[in-house]
This record gives sequence, structure tokens and C-alpha cells, in this order.
Amino acid sequence: MKLVIINYGAGNIKSIQFAFKRLGVDAILSNDADVIKSADKIVFPGVGEASSAMKMLKESGLDKLIPTLKQPVLGICLGMQLLCKSTEEGHTKGVGIFQTDVKRFDSNVKVPQMGWNVIKDLKSDLFKGIKENEYMYLVHSYYAEHCNETIAKTDYGINYASALKHENFYGVQFHPEKSSTAGARILQNFLDL
Repeated sequence: MKLVIINYGAGNIKSIQFAFKRLGVDAILSNDADVIKSADKIVFPGVGEASSAMKMLKESGLDKLIPTLKQPVLGICLGMQLLCKSTEEGHTKGVGIFQTDVKRFDSNVKVPQMGWNVIKDLKSDLFKGIKENEYMYLVHSYYAEHCNETIAKTDYGINYASALKHENFYGVQFHPEKSSTAGARILQNFLDL
């Protein structure tokens, strides 16, 4: 299997690469369009600030390439948020795969949310073998609003979409690569899609 992790300068790519290595898959790090298009599966990571990450995507032309991909794509954390229509962070227009917007948590909760929280109302083969209210590791100040594409929910001052799916595109707000055995199972499920 050819697994490509999109390397555009805004991802926590090494920990994701090691997580797949533990599953027996050597992921390729690349921002080359031909390498990405030829992959069987693609991971779109993201850590950092949305507007600067989107700027790096645009500079490499990946903002135009990503929506054309036909193979399974997994957006993680900021990667998932950039696949949405827009984010309040830096007033950034997203790629527009997921038909929802990303908002900042209210000041009534500690921001960023950092640590373990549960996912529930699981609705996809991505969560095969994952029980309701399984704990996942999260670090984020912005959240995706619910939409028809919500496949997992989390509560943190508000109930929000912690995972999304549209056709071949999947997104998770949490970090499966840092979420112990359950996170590894989700990555394996992605490989098995």
C-alpha cells in the first residue's frame, strides 16, 4: 500500500509517520502532486495557525489538488479544519470539502482544549471496533460546527463535530497518532477502508 502524508510545512508529520510505521506501513512524506495523486491513501495533517497553513497550501498548489483526490483522505486536527468551508482563525477560507464552518471556543471554557476527551455518536467504518465514549487526545482552540457530515461528536462547553466524512474525505479533530490503542485502531481502520 502506498500511503502519503502531505508535507506542506504545517503538520505534526513525524508522529503520524511513526504511528503508521507501528502498524507496518512506511508512509511517504511529500508535497509533490504526482506522488500524492498516485497514493492509495492520503493523510492531510495540520498543526499551527490556519491562515499561515492555508497560505502554504496555496503556494504549493495543494489547495486546488486536494479537492480532486478520489482515494481515501484523512484530515487530522488543523487538516480537518482546513477541509471545511472556513475558519474564524485568521478569517481563513478553507478547501470546502466539508460543508461546515470552524468557530473559536467561547471564553467560558479553558482554551485550548488540551488533553483527553470522549467521542460519541460514532457513524462510520473509520470507528469499527471503537466503543462509544472512547477517549481521544485533543489540542485545539477552534471546533467544527455540526453538519450532515458529522460522524463523531464531543462535548467541550458545546457539542461539536469531532469527526466528519464526505465521500472519500474523512476528518478527525483529535490526534489518533497520540490516542493510544484506540487511536491506532482508527488509523488501521483508515488503512482498511
